Amino acid sequence: MGRFSFFFFFLFLLFFTFLSVLHLPFLKPVRAQPLYTNSRWIVDEDGRRVKLACVNWPTHLEAVVAEGLSKQPIGMISKRIASMGFNCVRLTWPLFLATNQSLASLTVRQSFQRLGLLESIAGFQANNPSMLDLPLLSAYQAVVSGLADNNVMVILDNHLSKPGWCCSSFDGNGFFGDQYFDPDLWVEGLTRMATLFRGVANVVGMSLRNELRGPKQNVKDWYKYMQKGAEAVHSANPDVLVLVSGLNYDTDLSFVLKQELELTFTGKLVFEMHWYGFTDGSAWESGNPNQVCGRVVRSIMGRGGVLLEKGWPLFISEFGVDQRGTNVNDNRYLNCFFGLAAELDFDWALWTLIGSYYTREGVIGMEEFYGMLNWNWCGIRNSSFLDRISALQSPFQGPGLSDAKPHKAIFHPATGLCVVRKSVFDPLTLGPCMESDSWTYTPQKTLMMKGTYLCLQADGPGKPGKLGIVCTEPGSNWETISDSKMHLVTKLDDDTTVCLDIDFSNNNIVTNACKCLNGDNRCDPASQWFKIVNATNILTRPVIQISSNLDVTGPKHDI
Repeated sequence: MGRFSFFFFFLFLLFFTFLSVLHLPFLKPVRAQPLYTNSRWIVDEDGRRVKLACVNWPTHLEAVVAEGLSKQPIGMISKRIASMGFNCVRLTWPLFLATNQSLASLTVRQSFQRLGLLESIAGFQANNPSMLDLPLLSAYQAVVSGLADNNVMVILDNHLSKPGWCCSSFDGNGFFGDQYFDPDLWVEGLTRMATLFRGVANVVGMSLRNELRGPKQNVKDWYKYMQKGAEAVHSANPDVLVLVSGLNYDTDLSFVLKQELELTFTGKLVFEMHWYGFTDGSAWESGNPNQVCGRVVRSIMGRGGVLLEKGWPLFISEFGVDQRGTNVNDNRYLNCFFGLAAELDFDWALWTLIGSYYTREGVIGMEEFYGMLNWNWCGIRNSSFLDRISALQSPFQGPGLSDAKPHKAIFHPATGLCVVRKSVFDPLTLGPCMESDSWTYTPQKTLMMKGTYLCLQADGPGKPGKLGIVCTEPGSNWETISDSKMHLVTKLDDDTTVCLDIDFSNNNIVTNACKCLNGDNRCDPASQWFKIVNATNILTRPVIQISSNLDVTGPKHDI
């Protein structure tokens, strides 16, 4: 940069500063159904996007009681769910709860007694005494009611038929015609649950069946029975969304791209998929994270992610990690998941809420390390994870969010934060995405701060990223490279390249030599992974004009 440019930039810094970002309430409370679909979005009656940011709460195991109610009162658990930023619960249920009268009429106490869970009875007596002698189906309704008291939406998920842990390809619950999966009985059960919860304001959706699988699975029967199930639910309760899962443990919806599911109703159909780190075995730990992320994301898109581009809502109804943070495979997968989740801005449900089970696979009181809550349900297992996921609980884009024009945000998956600037004098840093600046990514591959002449620039390895005004000089053009498409690289004036990075000691933006691009499975690229994501949920920061003789608001840039 020449002397004139330095002088101009000095004057720029001297005369101009910026206001703080305007905050908008993006998670609109939803107190009543119905919800609808509008192309790929889930919306309310006013056409405003409602992003489902859910957590799974299992009720499908042997006790057929929502887990944890022997540890904490229903009101406390429901309040905790809302306070953690989740606006929705995917509440599982076994088919036999709705079709087997002898099971449904058992009281909570009797259900625990038959399983020898005497400590759970004592815990229930202490924490939820009014529910202890309710029939199991009534207890399920009481949980839905408790969630309603805290303005938490509910998706009723038919997880399996026979109560127990899920899932196996040979457990008799996997596909239509299996030992415990009679298609007619399934339609009957869906109809009964849809009818039972008709008019219950916070029940906004019904998931027809979890993780279809096993040797009998086939596309022909999928269309035949999913159509029957969807029509039965809509006929009994036309207000709820109808959520439809795919094959192979809900990892494959690719066949829907070739043949749509024909239904008599519109505006209610949502597809769902599952994605875990272990879905791909130990690939995340044994392979290079960039290469694995690129390969897996291409697979996810081909097996269902592309439905969003075709105008269908996609709900990732299960994902999750070991909350202890020590599982390398899970940790690397999660960075990739967060990048795609921010980019596509899909709806989702985290597995899981619970810290422990009444009993699971013969083990009483088994701890759930994928759970948000700790073993006794009184605290959060991993508060840093909760901070990180908060960025995904609010929508980045969608109809009705604000009057802001479409723009870009620069998202950092490893932290769940976005690139922000506190003032023009301070270094660029990471901060809440709601406080992100609005960026434009130009055809020349410059990252311009929307409505200004400022662009993101690099000075060299180990140096802070900065804002500059001469955006044609080296270090001003940023391209996405590596299989993950999450490294942002620029070329300096000496023809060397650097990647955008963060200094974990203070979360400031720096640039360093690009790392872990391929090959080495021991290298973790997470600090250098960034996603340029579409957004409509941030208003451009207004500029204080100190001098009436200068205008630095800059030209308007197209995205």
